[in-house]
This record gives sequence, structure tokens and C-alpha cells, in this order.
Amino acid sequence: MKISYVEPAILLNSFALSLISPLTTQYLYRRIWEETSNYSFALDNNISECDKNKSSPIFAVQKEVQEKVSLFSLQMEISGLIPGLLSTFILLSSSDRHGRKFPMILSSVGALATSIWIYLLSYFAFPFQLLIASTFIGAFCGNYTTFYGACFAYIVDQCKESKQKTIRIAIIDFMLGLVTGLTGLSSGYFIRELGFVWSFLIIAIVLTVNLTYILFLLDNPTKESSTQNVTISCSEGFKDLFYRTYILFKNASGKQRLLLCLLLFTMITFFFVISGISPVFILYELGPPLCWNEIFIGYGSALSSISFLSSFLGIWLFSYCMEDIHMAVIGIFTTIAGMATAAFARTTLMMFLVRVPFLFTIMPLSALRSMLSKVVRPTEQGTLFACIAFLETLGGVTAVSAFNGIYSATVAWYPGFTFLLSAGLLFIPVISLWAVKCINWREESNALLVQEESSDDTSDR
Repeated sequence: MKISYVEPAILLNSFALSLISPLTTQYLYRRIWEETSNYSFALDNNISECDKNKSSPIFAVQKEVQEKVSLFSLQMEISGLIPGLLSTFILLSSSDRHGRKFPMILSSVGALATSIWIYLLSYFAFPFQLLIASTFIGAFCGNYTTFYGACFAYIVDQCKESKQKTIRIAIIDFMLGLVTGLTGLSSGYFIRELGFVWSFLIIAIVLTVNLTYILFLLDNPTKESSTQNVTISCSEGFKDLFYRTYILFKNASGKQRLLLCLLLFTMITFFFVISGISPVFILYELGPPLCWNEIFIGYGSALSSISFLSSFLGIWLFSYCMEDIHMAVIGIFTTIAGMATAAFARTTLMMFLVRVPFLFTIMPLSALRSMLSKVVRPTEQGTLFACIAFLETLGGVTAVSAFNGIYSATVAWYPGFTFLLSAGLLFIPVISLWAVKCINWREESNALLVQEESSDDTSDR
């Protein structure tokens, strides 16, 4: 008997990915530290030691290590850019005809292969430069944007009402935040109690369970019809994918086309800043004046993940009294406040309090996904989420590369500059949403809904 709930797969995948990210960053930090200096890596660094040693050689080593980690992270992201873009677009576009399971399966295989590779690298102490291969493997099979894009499309397929889409997507974001928070809280203890090798092995086991669930238990309601079940060449299939994306925009009216472009631009610019600044937070906390250890890094990650819960509660409450666009604006402005506050955080208490303005950071992503799903037809949801995932992959890799490069160039004279830059960039999606408001997006989405209902009535007759 097949199961039509994709939530277990999302939870397992989220646990693995949210654990492997901080572990990989800290593993890379320690490996580069050991190769850069003659000092042993202290597991119990505290803030006072860092403040007292600003003129010592260790302080200079910390800055050098941060620069090297940032630059190597940039190289890792760039290595997976092209394969990630192609695999994401192809897999999600084809899911409209072949079902949502295949992108989930292939991206899960890539994540599992990546975790096994990192496990072997840490177990045998191979050169850390081989981490680049793990990024390429994951991107070639479809990265996390491919997996979540397929999951969101799977969920939207099951929703009939517009409000149901908003709430259901918000619930998924909440679940992601809950798992990410618990994982972030425990990541430091994983490192301290089990070490990197066993921690990476646990991740591989979880991803194996996730792949088993998708393969043998998850239903695949969207299947290719018999009329479509013909053999076509690779080039013809590739052209077909781009053609359906072209049709997505061509079939829309002038207003709907402009609205679709504006909403995509708004979502990707916001995602660009959020995804780009995330790894910078860990580097900022590892370096002076904070000098957090793995336990504090875990606490910080857990506090950051509260935004998933608060964003879900915000959408659940605000949906009764305001539209999606207003919820998105609230989330962007609170994120701007959080970025500006982080730029001046110099103590552990202040860095923890920085998380307060980020309470509604996830709310714009949920609201914008819901708005986008309401301005396209049900048969175009897979193509839409393929476009979103394609742009998220491009924006995410570009953002991480850009922000790591900026942080590497500015950490020596002002580590908080990247946060101030992020706050300034977030005014771009605010302006874009103002343009969406002027177009009257609600009127356009309602018109499309009426058109769909009339076509359904005609087909029933």
C-alpha cells in the first residue's frame, strides 16, 4: 500500500542536510586551521581569551583561517553551479508528465553519495580539497532545491483551495524549521561526543532510510499517460522542457506575465540574501570577538530555526486578516532589522538577541510560493516550481560565492559589513512587492481561478 504523504521524506532529508552543513563548515575550519598554523585547535575557546589575545599570533591566524575557509567555500559552490542548474531544471520540469518521485529519488541518491564521500574523506583524512567533489556529485544528481521543489509541487497537486496552499506550505516550512532547530541544537554535541566521522556516518544512514521510503512507500499520483509514453531523443526531451517553460509565460495574459516575473524576481532576490548570508553567520561566530565553539554554534543554529515556527504561526494568524503580500512585506522588514543588528553584535548575548528580529524571516518565502502557485494553472505547477528551483540554485550558488568573497575581503577591517550590505539589498524585494501591489495581483489570481472553474464545468458537461 502506497502512502501519499511526502512529509516524512521532507523531515528525514531536512535532518540530514541541516546537520551536514554546520558539520562540514566546522570540519573544514579545523582542517584548514591545522594546516595553516602550528597551534592545536582548542575545543573550549571562549570569548575572554579571544579579547585578550588580539595582539597575539593566534589572533592573526584566526583571521587568515577565516579568509581561507571563505574562499574555499566559494570554490565549492562554483563547482556545482552548472550541473546543479541543469539537473534542477530538467528534473522538475519533467515532473509534470512523469511524476514528482523521480526528482526526489535522484536528488536523494546524490545527497547519499555526498554524505558517503564526506564520511570516507574524514575517516581516511584525505586532503580537504576533495570536498569539492562532494559538491559536484550532489549538484549533478539534483541538489536540495530539486528535492524541495518536487516536494512543494507534490503538495500543491493535492491542494484545491488557495488558502489551503498557503497554510500547507507554511506547515512544511514549520516542520523544516522544527527539525533544523533540533538538529542545530544537537550538532555541537554530535561533534563533541561522536566526532566528525561517526556524525557523517549517521547522516548517511538517515539518507538511506529516506531513499527507501521514497522508493517503496511514497505514492506517485502524477504519471505519464499512454499517449505520452513514447521514446524521444535526449535533445528532443531537453527542447520540450524549455518549450513548456516558454508556454508557461506565453499562455499568460500581459498582466499575469508581468506579475509572474515580478513575483519570481522578488522571491529570488530575497532568497539570494538569505542563502548568501547563512554560512557567513557561522564564520562570523567562529572568529573574534565571539570565538564560539561547536556548542554555541549549535545553540545559535537552534535559535535561528525558531523563525520557522514563528513564521508558521505568523502566517496562520495573519492569513485571517491580511493578504499574502502583506505577510511577505512584514517578513522582509523584520529581516532587514535583524541584519542591521547582527552587523554590530560583539558579545554572545547580543548575538543571541540578534535572532529576535529574524522571527518572520521564512514568512516571505512561504507567502511568495503560495502567490506564485495561484497565478498558474494546475498543469503548470511542476514547470513553475522547476523555474523557482532553477533560480534558487542559480541564486543560492551565486549568493554563497559572492557573500563568501565579500566576507573574505572585509573580515580584516570590519566583519559586520556583509550584514549591512544584506540589509540594504533587502530593500530591492520591498520595491518589487510594491510594484506587485500596484498591479493588483489578487484580481489577476481570482480571474485565473474563475477561468479554471468554468473550464472544469465545461469538461464535466
